[in-house]
Amino acid sequence: MGGERGGERGTTERVLTLLGLLQQRQSWTGPELAERLGVTPRTVRRDVERLRALGYPVHAVQGVGGGYRLGRGQELPPLLLDDQEAIATAVSLLAGADGAVTGAGDAALRALTKLDQVLPARLRHEVRALSGSVESFGGGRAPVDPVVLMTLARACRDEVEAGFGYASKGEVRQRRVEPYRLVASDRRWYLLAYDLDRDDWRTFRVDRMTDVSARTWRFRPRAAPDAAAYVQEGVASRVHPHQARFLVHAPADTVRAQIPASAAVVRGHGDGHCEVLSGAASLDAMLLHVLLLGHEFEVLDPPELAGRCHVLAQRLLAAGATPRP
Repeated sequence: MGGERGGERGTTERVLTLLGLLQQRQSWTGPELAERLGVTPRTVRRDVERLRALGYPVHAVQGVGGGYRLGRGQELPPLLLDDQEAIATAVSLLAGADGAVTGAGDAALRALTKLDQVLPARLRHEVRALSGSVESFGGGRAPVDPVVLMTLARACRDEVEAGFGYASKGEVRQRRVEPYRLVASDRRWYLLAYDLDRDDWRTFRVDRMTDVSARTWRFRPRAAPDAAAYVQEGVASRVHPHQARFLVHAPADTVRAQIPASAAVVRGHGDGHCEVLSGAASLDAMLLHVLLLGHEFEVLDPPELAGRCHVLAQRLLAAGATPRP
């Protein structure tokens, strides 16, 4: 067994490590904890008493070898985070929980659960508001101001109007909306909201918002579309000058792994096929993207895209038939 770390810093780190071990499984024997921490069983007993003095309900386990477990259903001491730190932590964990970091989803969800248990009631309510107002498709997005996310999440939760300046086409205009959901894509954060001035549902990029505020006017929620699906379809197709649908002769999961979630909507079609909805600046660009997937496919919409297939096919055949100099 290695020597024990001395000093106040070493003791604090060891006690925090002990707390983490007690949270990992139901019970530990004293010798097991001593071995994991690299200390003597007597030091483990002293560290357990330190945790109890801090308010953590560590119970002694009776039986051969004895041991310890962390009590359940107890109020744990508040986590010492200020509002900004709690919000930033929750946003980061949400990003990991929805797949933004490969392999981190389960760990992020466990951490969110622990955060919810130890936060003071006031901050716990705010963090739950954020997680309850967020949906996603994809992961690995660019960061945004967590205070803006929390302001929008509160407005979604409390069903109150929100206002903000929105940059679009080279100018900033004031928008007044009934916020419904925050949606995280593989690149950005979006707000799905009912635009009161345009009398329709709209998708807003959070990074383009300025002077975001939640108002005091409450609203009665309208029948809303599926937030993640609506935003994904808008990002992948509606914002582009041209849209197209393809029937791809490959399973949906296979094609989803080949196309970023923000570039196309992929829907299962049965019999190992899938439907791909996408948009681009030109019809030729969409054809080339689908062609390079490496699967057989059919054009469903628009009708003129079938004609472009023949034109491009002839061009490729001619290029392949040109003799080498």
